[in-house]
Amino acid sequence: MSSATMIETPNRRDFLFLTVGAVGAVGAAALAWPVIDQMNPDASTLAMASTEVDIGAIPEGQIVTVKWRGGPVFIRHRTKKEIEDAENVPLSELRDPQTDQSRVKKPEWLIVVGVCTHLGCVPLGHEGKYEGWLCPCHGSIYDTSGRIRRGPAPLNLAVPDYAFLTDTRVKIG
Repeated sequence: MSSATMIETPNRRDFLFLTVGAVGAVGAAALAWPVIDQMNPDASTLAMASTEVDIGAIPEGQIVTVKWRGGPVFIRHRTKKEIEDAENVPLSELRDPQTDQSRVKKPEWLIVVGVCTHLGCVPLGHEGKYEGWLCPCHGSIYDTSGRIRRGPAPLNLAVPDYAFLTDTRVKIG
């Protein structure tokens, strides 16, 4: 018989190698699982990942501040005048040019992260030349669309991920 046609039959040693290898792999996985699992965020962090807000009670012209991921989010129920003012701003006047339509999903609702893009202060609503927000720390002024108009802030107020669940309910995050 030629060596190419010889087939070795498994012996006891082969069986022991396979068994020890399988037990070792299962043992390694059992030891690795707690280490990998502890890297997941804890329940309190997952709870802050999104928040739902009932916006039905917010009167037109008002700003409500909610907490999301440990920081403020401004929800502004804009008036027709505020919407018109925001839509009619020439992009050439803006330091960080964005149209109002690109910042809102429904024109009457503006949702922005309430942190100044200069040094992280919390701006005050219905303040400043444009009746938007005024950062009391260094004087950055934002319009009714949360766009930077004056002051040291380099960027517009950030727009978080959000979705309208119903006409009166919004999910942020």
